[in-house]
Amino acid sequence: MLTRMKKMLKKEKGFTLVELLAVIAILAIIVAIAVPTIGNVISDSRGKADDANIELIKNAARLADVSGKFTEGGMTVSKLEEAGFLEEVPTKPEDDTAVYSGTVTKETDGSFKYTAGTTGTGTDGSK
Repeated sequence: MLTRMKKMLKKEKGFTLVELLAVIAILAIIVAIAVPTIGNVISDSRGKADDANIELIKNAARLADVSGKFTEGGMTVSKLEEAGFLEEVPTKPEDDTAVYSGTVTKETDGSFKYTAGTTGTGTDGSK
C-alpha cells in the first residue's frame, strides 16, 4: 500500500514554467488587442447617443411646430420641456450632470437646426 502511494505521488503532473509563461503571453496579447477596441466602442456609443439626443430635441420642435406652439425665433430646449414636448431635458453622454441648453430654429427649407448653448454639444456646436 505504501509503495502504491509513492507511485501515485511520482505520477503527479503539472504545468511547466514555459507553459505558464506561454499562457500569460497569449493573455497579454489578447488584452492588448481588446482594450483599445473597447475604448473605441465606448467613444462611438457616446457620439451616437449625442446625435440621438439632438434628434430627439429636433423632433420635439417638429411636434411644437405642428401644434402651432413653435415660436418664430426658435425655442430653447428648456422651453420645449416647459411646453410639454420633452418629458425631461436629456443629459449629455460625456457628462451625466450637464444638459442640453441650446436653441432649435426652423430653417427656410422646413428642417430644424439645433444650436448649442454656452456649454456646447461636445462635437461641433450645431447639428
